Amino acid sequence: MNAEGDASRVSWLVRNRMTVLSLSAVVAYAAFVQWIWGWPVLFRQWAEIGLIPVLSALALLVGTYFIRCYRIYDYFPTETRGRFLTLLRVTQVHNLLNIMLPFRAGETSFPILMRSEFAVPLARSTSALLLMRLLDLHALFAAAGIGLVIARDDQALGWLLWGLFLVSPLALFLLKGSMLALLQRRLPEKLGKLLVEVEAGLPANALVFVRAWLMTVLNWSTKVAVLAWVLATMGVLPFAACFGGALGGELSSVLPVHAPAGVGTYPAGITAGAISFGAPASGSAFDLLASASVNAHLLIIVSAVAGTLLSVLLSPRR
Repeated sequence: MNAEGDASRVSWLVRNRMTVLSLSAVVAYAAFVQWIWGWPVLFRQWAEIGLIPVLSALALLVGTYFIRCYRIYDYFPTETRGRFLTLLRVTQVHNLLNIMLPFRAGETSFPILMRSEFAVPLARSTSALLLMRLLDLHALFAAAGIGLVIARDDQALGWLLWGLFLVSPLALFLLKGSMLALLQRRLPEKLGKLLVEVEAGLPANALVFVRAWLMTVLNWSTKVAVLAWVLATMGVLPFAACFGGALGGELSSVLPVHAPAGVGTYPAGITAGAISFGAPASGSAFDLLASASVNAHLLIIVSAVAGTLLSVLLSPRR
């Protein structure tokens, strides 16, 4: 009997290991924050900002989720037509899982949800997700490049290189036909059939690609601007460091390795980004930056939960 009970507990732990790992990391992180600063100190920062600015920042962050959803809605017009709110729920569940699960394990939920809700083949939705993540990275690196160009002495060359980097996705997209044709000739027949599904997950033409890219730029520029404003409101100086901190935090969230719920990695990304853009690396200013980075991370988590709850309310499951 004991052996059966032990086996059952082990089996439960194996099935729910991701959840257990995520909850353990969150609890440990909460205890660490309490030990270093104390949660009342962090909440006092929000009280000093005021209710209206906090709600405004939260509303703008939730608004970016609608932009992300529209990007996918426009990307799969046939499958999602007339079901925007259902798609919003799918994208929000995927976003929340992506935040809460470690090592980007939540990404696997997107193709599964798209197949169950909209009958989109796994290969096609996975291909679309990969392209969107590449566009996300490109938009963030392009935003970071602005700061690097401004810091250069030879700004003319810097802006030229930045402009070439900015339009590079469109150039690669225009070459996709020849590259896919080459792969189609070289791959075995079975992989060739899979490549057809992968190609179906790419934009049908340059106009669709440009719209997806513009939605990506709008989404990330809004999110980075809001986070930079929040950091500046909390007293992080100079403002360039607030911009760098927002970029650092978001870069940590889209890279392959991140902690459950981003605990530790997201605030570390904010801190590293802010220091690289001129924030002090020691003293009271550094302590302020560290606590502000934790609060900015809390705002991201709250906005993700609020966006998910809103999507569920707007589009309840049948």
